[in-house]
Amino acid sequence: MLLAAGAGPASATGAAPDARPVVDTDRGPVRGTSHGDHRTFEGIPYAAPPTGPLRWRLPQPAARWTGVRDAGAPGARCVQLPAVGPGGPSGSEDCLYLNVTTPPPAPATRKRPVMVWFHGGGFVNGAGDLYRPDRLAARGGAVVVTVNYRLGVFGLFGHPSLGGAPDFAIADQQAALRWVRSNAARFGGDPSDVTLFGESAGGLSICAHLTSPASAGLFQRAVLQSGSCSTTMPPRSVLPTLGRYEPFVPERRTVAAGVSAAAGLGCDRPEPDAVLDCLRGKDAATLATPELMTGFSLVSYGDGNRVLPEEPRRALEGGRFHRVPVVEGANRDEMRIFLAQSLTAFPIPDAGAYRARVEQAFGAGAVPAVEARYPVAAYPTPALAFAAALSDASFICPALRDGRAMARYTPVYAYRFSDRDAPNFTGLPEVPGFPYGASHGLELPYLFTMDAALTAPQRALSQRMTADWTAFARTGRLPAWPRFGTAGSVLSLAPGPGGVHAVDGVAEHHCAFWDAQWP
Repeated sequence: MLLAAGAGPASATGAAPDARPVVDTDRGPVRGTSHGDHRTFEGIPYAAPPTGPLRWRLPQPAARWTGVRDAGAPGARCVQLPAVGPGGPSGSEDCLYLNVTTPPPAPATRKRPVMVWFHGGGFVNGAGDLYRPDRLAARGGAVVVTVNYRLGVFGLFGHPSLGGAPDFAIADQQAALRWVRSNAARFGGDPSDVTLFGESAGGLSICAHLTSPASAGLFQRAVLQSGSCSTTMPPRSVLPTLGRYEPFVPERRTVAAGVSAAAGLGCDRPEPDAVLDCLRGKDAATLATPELMTGFSLVSYGDGNRVLPEEPRRALEGGRFHRVPVVEGANRDEMRIFLAQSLTAFPIPDAGAYRARVEQAFGAGAVPAVEARYPVAAYPTPALAFAAALSDASFICPALRDGRAMARYTPVYAYRFSDRDAPNFTGLPEVPGFPYGASHGLELPYLFTMDAALTAPQRALSQRMTADWTAFARTGRLPAWPRFGTAGSVLSLAPGPGGVHAVDGVAEHHCAFWDAQWP
């Protein structure tokens, strides 16, 4: 239901009193749930519902409540389209909720590290409650916060009447971080020991926070998974009709798209306030179309933008970022899961088709060099050869390039998730002869409890990753990892004996070549 209700008042559950712990937040007390080795407090509002006149406004403080608010279930997810398959919009605009997972109470003198998770989904779908961080809390001893933020046209719209493109999605996350600063101690966490971590759009979000002046002081460490400031996909790489994908775009581009969208919705008015009144009068279903949700799924930057005054990758190159310790990584076969969805309609059956796709994506001049580095004969199929080139060009080398830029100023640790037998929990169908391998997002069940069955060696890798992520959150250091820098040392993460080892990621993924392609 599009306008589903958010978290409601306290309700009777029949649970024993000690099974429903109560914490007093700065807006009022909440009643969570004890699960033995961890506790959860779900559906806590961190900002006012961005509905009606608050649609397309920066997040406002949540109202105080009286009595004890039930925090036994997640709040509504933000308006979004299905991640997989057809269907209409779901969720609610009243969605600015977060969830807190904690270990059992510790002695009063011991404060836990706080980890704040920003979910992926391309800024068009996803929610914090999809990720259960019980292992990070119970085994890793961290207080973990997962966050909803506005998506698509509700989160990244721009228009002259708004003064530009205020990046409401990122501003929502900043509001959540301010909530963490005010409330972490109440849940046993240390508000001066906050680590951001996120995957895909969540990683892109953390890139924004690293370079946003408005995020200063709100976090002390960062983990970017499969989403860097330089992430890009070349044109026609997945579909011949798609242009180049760049997640960060000039604000003027978003504003121009907003003018066009307003006119298409019948809201073209000479008075700025009248345009916004008209747009705010549209119901959520009218706005939550595939065209508008995907059309406004890019983060804007530009002079005068409160969130991002500068293109993030340029800010990193110039050392203009918050110099906190960073873990940054990517998955070995990132692009397979994207490419697989188009192979039936646009197959790559032979060397000729491979060459044509390389030329479409990278230009005729790059074909000999790409074929030399990714020869068809070295891969089971031509499609897998193309996927390897795309993974290196779009995700792996951009992440390592950003890592080198940051490593001039702050400790950086780089990883590559390399388990090519990782379970596919996504619901996306696989193409015969085209395994997903270590594709985009498939590391997530190694950190979160999800609907994915891990083998015994994979569970051991999960325990290692959980321990390393939470150790980094506690100290900002990973002594067993190589420090990333000019040598290009990357920790490869795979199950089994010897599966975790250092590799020269820059050399293995031909990053000198790709860096020259994307100056």
